Amino acid sequence: MSWLRYLPNLISGLRILLVGPILWALLGQRFTLAIGLFVLAGVSDAVDGFLAKRFGWSSRVGGILDALADKFLLVSTFVALWWLGVFPGWLVLWILARDLLIIGGGLVYNSRIEKFNPEPSLVSKLNTFLQIVLAALGVVHLGIMPVPGWILQGLMGSVVLTVFFSGAGYVREWSRRAAAGGTHASR
Repeated sequence: MSWLRYLPNLISGLRILLVGPILWALLGQRFTLAIGLFVLAGVSDAVDGFLAKRFGWSSRVGGILDALADKFLLVSTFVALWWLGVFPGWLVLWILARDLLIIGGGLVYNSRIEKFNPEPSLVSKLNTFLQIVLAALGVVHLGIMPVPGWILQGLMGSVVLTVFFSGAGYVREWSRRAAAGGTHASR
């Protein structure tokens, strides 16, 4: 059963495929379905991470697929929620800018320094968590029940702060590694 070691990658790939139905549900104002699919995506993220860590089924491809699945899901959800009037465009641009910085920086680092291995920091993980919570509350606010504005505003502020510190952390780490000759020395 050596094929089981690829199960986390398969789950991440299936999570990427959920992006289309989630967008369809959001834009079609089928909010209960959108929330259900969003929860399914969240559970799949936890399951693939658990399997990869618990059984040692981690791989470079899996790390990249997992990160891409998160990015596709969150960015597309925020764009849809902006389109539907829940979040301001500046928030979506802020989130996109960080993701483009990470992708662009990773590609440059990979081509000019050494092989890029995605290693999310604690603040980056916090940022992803806060984005998930904010996106989920945006869907709830739109389709199920109003969420108090102060909660949405507070979460947006938290997302902006963690976007900034996460992006700056990646730049600092890549710069440090490049100055050290491209080694993956521990932080």
